[in-house]
Amino acid sequence: MDETTAQEKMKQLEWYITKHCLWQYNSRGWDREIQNERILGKSKQLLCGENAREDDSNADRYYWSEAMTLVEAFKRYFPWLKTMKKEDIATVMQLLKEKMDYTMIKGSLNQELIKEKY
Repeated sequence: MDETTAQEKMKQLEWYITKHCLWQYNSRGWDREIQNERILGKSKQLLCGENAREDDSNADRYYWSEAMTLVEAFKRYFPWLKTMKKEDIATVMQLLKEKMDYTMIKGSLNQELIKEKY
């Protein structure tokens, strides 16, 4: 898959998250970073047919359930995912994570996200 196609597909997934997922609005930057890593990471694993469960902790169950919900929606609204190779899915999901990290944390104008004691 070429870079342009991967970017176009990533933008479609990003659009869905920004319109439908409340988890993106956590109030602390470090929370957002962890949730992006865990939810999007588990989503990638699920889309690639891998095991996305690490342990039976409440946190892992939470991230897994958010990932499951996201993957179900992605498959419903973006049927092209079903025809992609695992390597291409992994590429698109990595681009998505990088974009979400930038949009939600690094590029945000919300100064509360970077306060050390918050």
